[in-house]
Amino acid sequence: MQKSDVTVSNDKVTGTLKYFDTPGAIVDVWGEGYFFAFKISSEDSNSTKTLVGLEPSEGSGLVDIHGDADMNGIAKITDPATQNFKVIQSDNAGHKNVQYWDLSGLVLEPKED
Repeated sequence: MQKSDVTVSNDKVTGTLKYFDTPGAIVDVWGEGYFFAFKISSEDSNSTKTLVGLEPSEGSGLVDIHGDADMNGIAKITDPATQNFKVIQSDNAGHKNVQYWDLSGLVLEPKED
């Protein structure tokens, strides 16, 4: 799905994504393409909602993963030059913490024949 060179540093994601076309849960739902696997390392202890997704989105928009046991996820990348990975954590008092990660450092490896 992605090579071992994928890293996140200083709000920027770099590395190589492989074209993923293996039938299964991901491809059966989202179709073939490039996917970025991620793990949210921590939630603010006061947060009541944690939304994650791509901006602009190509379909699912932001998804609430608050309280998810492993905080792992996958995002389908269509254009790393224009998409950003976004996380919004909010609490009952109306406070929001919005973070963006630049995906323009991702390289989409050509599909193997």
